Amino acid sequence: MLFARFLKPLMKKGTLTIIDHAGETHVCGDGGAPNVTVRFKDPSLGTKLFLDPALHAGEGYMNGTLVVENADLYAMLSLVMSNLAGYHGHWLARSMKTAERLLSLARTYNPVKRARQNVAHHYDLSAALYRTFLDEHMQYSMAYFKAPSDTLEQAQLQKMSLIGEKLRLRPGQTVLDIGCGWGGLALFLSRTYGVKVVGISLSERQIEVAKARALAENAGDRVEFRLQDYRHVTETFDRVVSVGMFEHVGLPHYRRFFNVMRDRLDPDGVALLHTIGRTDGPGATDSWTNKYIFPGGYSPALSEVVPHIERSGLIITDIEILRLHYAHTLRAWRERFMARRDDIQKLYDERFCRMWEFFLSTAEGAFHYGFHVNFHIQMSKSLETVPFTRDYLYRPA
Repeated sequence: MLFARFLKPLMKKGTLTIIDHAGETHVCGDGGAPNVTVRFKDPSLGTKLFLDPALHAGEGYMNGTLVVENADLYAMLSLVMSNLAGYHGHWLARSMKTAERLLSLARTYNPVKRARQNVAHHYDLSAALYRTFLDEHMQYSMAYFKAPSDTLEQAQLQKMSLIGEKLRLRPGQTVLDIGCGWGGLALFLSRTYGVKVVGISLSERQIEVAKARALAENAGDRVEFRLQDYRHVTETFDRVVSVGMFEHVGLPHYRRFFNVMRDRLDPDGVALLHTIGRTDGPGATDSWTNKYIFPGGYSPALSEVVPHIERSGLIITDIEILRLHYAHTLRAWRERFMARRDDIQKLYDERFCRMWEFFLSTAEGAFHYGFHVNFHIQMSKSLETVPFTRDYLYRPA
């Protein structure tokens, strides 16, 4: 089988046993643990995986033609991804990355109409789905784990508090939250720091939920939620924050994004960008994720972001690389998702559940083995706006 011949020399630790459609067994690896067995029920799956492993592994799992027999999906993906990580920089990996990269500019061209369609694809799903695995604040971005033993709820509160401190919030200030999600961060910042927040999103369902939450908290005089593109905001604010939204901006729009952030920020203001990023340089979103989960999405390398900030006139005052926090976050989401899988299947169907299990599992693997991290980029218009040192972030509790 073509895929097994491709995989065998790459598997150095652990064992992946593939049983093909004809019942023939192909063993890849050193024969040791972990030992995972998969069965291909489609005679063409091996060839498809050789041509586009990400797309056809995902579709095979969704369609039931790729079956993990003696472990769970994450165990299989972890085995394969941990081995492939050792070949970073290999000529074949570079070739695949170059080919995918050629598609990135077209895939991530997101004018307003297309951006709204892409957002709706993922974020306009039922809020009941997200409530099954998110924390009570419905934070759908990396949590901040001070210790691996922290609960998801603790870690999400710590993330929002860290953001508040990096923004240097003071009572009475105004904040623009670009990509506000279901409103959890905006409500937290308003409640905790006494600031007024305008949250914007292109997801109709997110804005509906956010407005309902603000009404339930009697926060209408402190928090406003709008169905609005970042390019259409006209006011200026003391602070600008964007958490987990930049991944949807698209490479061709980075210059415009930071120009908007600059124009929306008061002269003595502070901005913070929280985004998934790559440590291995520019790349591309894999074809399965682009097709099924985040059309038009892309997580950039720092080298793709910084030049646009510099050209905008904003000053980078701090960059923090947050490693493994998202892996812990995704593990918590995946475990909660699987615990409520029967409930989710009633909302959608079995194929949808398989799709989301594959999404959460591959995403977790990407932050363990695939050179994915989170960037916190703090910016201002003045060298004097932010303190000289980071001491202000680590005040005694």
